[in-house]
Amino acid sequence: MAEAQNIPAGSTTAGSLAVAAESTTATRMSAPPSFDVADFPVPHGREEEWRFTPLARLRGLHDGTAEAGGELTVEVEAPEGVTVETVDRADARLGKAGKPVDRVAAQAYSSFEKASVVSVPKETVLTEPIRVSVRGGGGTAYGHQVFELGQFAEAVVVIDHTGDGVLAANVDYVLGDGAKLTVVSVQDWDDKAVHVAQHNALVGRDASFKSVVVTFGGDLVRLHPRVTYAGPGGEAELFGLYFTDRGQHQEHRLLVDHNVPNCKSNVAYKGALQGQDAHAVWIGDVLIQAAAEGTDSYEMNRNLVLTDGARVDSVPNLEIETGEIAGAGHASATGRFDDEQLFYLQSRGIPEDEARRLVVRGFFAELVQQIGVADVEERLLAKIDTELEASV
Repeated sequence: MAEAQNIPAGSTTAGSLAVAAESTTATRMSAPPSFDVADFPVPHGREEEWRFTPLARLRGLHDGTAEAGGELTVEVEAPEGVTVETVDRADARLGKAGKPVDRVAAQAYSSFEKASVVSVPKETVLTEPIRVSVRGGGGTAYGHQVFELGQFAEAVVVIDHTGDGVLAANVDYVLGDGAKLTVVSVQDWDDKAVHVAQHNALVGRDASFKSVVVTFGGDLVRLHPRVTYAGPGGEAELFGLYFTDRGQHQEHRLLVDHNVPNCKSNVAYKGALQGQDAHAVWIGDVLIQAAAEGTDSYEMNRNLVLTDGARVDSVPNLEIETGEIAGAGHASATGRFDDEQLFYLQSRGIPEDEARRLVVRGFFAELVQQIGVADVEERLLAKIDTELEASV
């Protein structure tokens, strides 16, 4: 991959092929977090948190005109010992991991009727993953899911999003002290689907949280993973890969809020883009509060542009309120497909389409390996191959 230098906000590379931006001040939202949709003004696209999002393609999720009535099927396959419940809005576990931070998340919280709560008892170590299927059947739907791990519990959760329709949702991950949770969230929607979701993780003392977000399908996908810590010693790893095709808008906006001492975070997202008007947005915010002494944090985003007509907006933000930290850093790079790598492989007798596949697979390999579920890894690599075949 040929890397490009970071580009100031608002500028473009030759041919308007990619855009990158960098700031040292974490993004500020236009309204404080709240469960009440009335606390958020209707966005107009000029707000910092909405400036990259094509509001007209949200199908009314942002202005209250999207009425629920669509089909949404949620199925949970859980190992023995795991409790799966369907609860109403009064359940005290809902919203425990964090409040909505924008109008769509608040709309989702105020509009869902039933929520799924998956609980892993303390000191339970699962040897098989919890598998969740979320399938849209058309129309607009709102959802809420909670995954709760007791103290020293360990689990892997795989969430598959497929089908069609418009979905706005909140997903909460609550980790007890010493717990370990790996979540793989796959967005493999049909071409016209819209998916907007806020992911909230509350990481307990000495707990470990790993998130792997994979985005392929959909007309518009906008995800907002957020991490806060409930005690010192917590660790969070946020990995992501996305393949943005012709006309798709895929947006990932992350916040890691270091609010207690001696916690760690590592963020690594990679994306590939191809086709006219393919648009990927990555916003990575890390806030290290004054009380969070001893923090160790790093975030990285890399993008590989395979064809002309694609655009990337990459904005890493780092805000530090204390000098007593172990380390903090960020990086962003966007580059075209490296023709020299392609030539090298072809000179060894490898056909062009196979050479392109090998380069892109190598670009994503380190993130795919973070999944740790063999059948999911194989399926995602096959999906990458299918996407590349479509561009040949």
